[in-house]
Amino acid sequence: MFKLEVLIILIIALIVDLIISDPDWIPHPVVLIGGLISTLEKYLLKNEDSPQRAKIKGAILVVIVLGLSYYLSYLVVVLSGQLNNYFALMLKIFLLSLTLALKGLIDAGQEVYSALKASDLKLAREKVNQIVGRDCSQSSKQEVIRAVLETLAENTSDGILAPAFYYLIGGLPLAVTYKAVNTMDSMLGYKNDRYLNFGFTAARTDDFFNYIPARLTAILMSAAAFLLHYDFRGALKTVFNDAQKHPSPNAGYPEAAAAGALSLRFGGINYYHGQKSFRAYIGQQNKKFELADILKLNMLIYFTVGLFFISAAAIFVLI
Repeated sequence: MFKLEVLIILIIALIVDLIISDPDWIPHPVVLIGGLISTLEKYLLKNEDSPQRAKIKGAILVVIVLGLSYYLSYLVVVLSGQLNNYFALMLKIFLLSLTLALKGLIDAGQEVYSALKASDLKLAREKVNQIVGRDCSQSSKQEVIRAVLETLAENTSDGILAPAFYYLIGGLPLAVTYKAVNTMDSMLGYKNDRYLNFGFTAARTDDFFNYIPARLTAILMSAAAFLLHYDFRGALKTVFNDAQKHPSPNAGYPEAAAAGALSLRFGGINYYHGQKSFRAYIGQQNKKFELADILKLNMLIYFTVGLFFISAAAIFVLI
């Protein structure tokens, strides 16, 4: 019964996310976590630090951020429960909804789609630049579509299934902790002079936390491709053949599933801070990128999330 209640709370939280997403009237946990990371970085990282010292300080930051994220969210759950059980339940659902990003992810893709449909390539570039790490300010229409597809696929794991997965196995505190892990990686996990050593532990921690969710996303996304009559075999083939070609040990799995399902080829030339970079190809380019591919991937994401909940319910019934 307890496990079923946990799943029901997660489903309600997802519905809340779909209705209100991230309201402006409350500070988002990621913003608060980001402020903590920035403050700690300011006090810990010094220009004169040796590589080893920078690594140690980076590890200290990770321990502090993870510890505070877990403890404070646990404290919120306990204290709210002591005040009123119904209040505690509503607060838990609301906070959990803030760790999920289904509506935000779909809306981000839809904004790029709408701009391209209106033949406003400049606006589409601006919109896609808000959700990707690369520079798309000079990208063609085809490259803009590729960029948004790649980030939508990757964030199906990072922004939706991973926090949901960690909530199911560890409650709200672990879901919030995962968001802290993800935020640390997005802020510190760069391979440049400043963060190569200081961000080392943050990046490796993110790799660890995303290992299972990324592969689970790929499996579910491939199954969703079957239900939608997309290229199911192509999805599986691309996951097995190309997922490990991605520079990230995890991001390649949902990207490979999406590329295969849509009969596309991800990867190629990207630009980062004005520098040209080639990313290994993932998938076989059976057709050109089309505007409708964004809508198809949105539907694939919805079905993938639905299969996650169905699978979780089945597991709870069996055990």
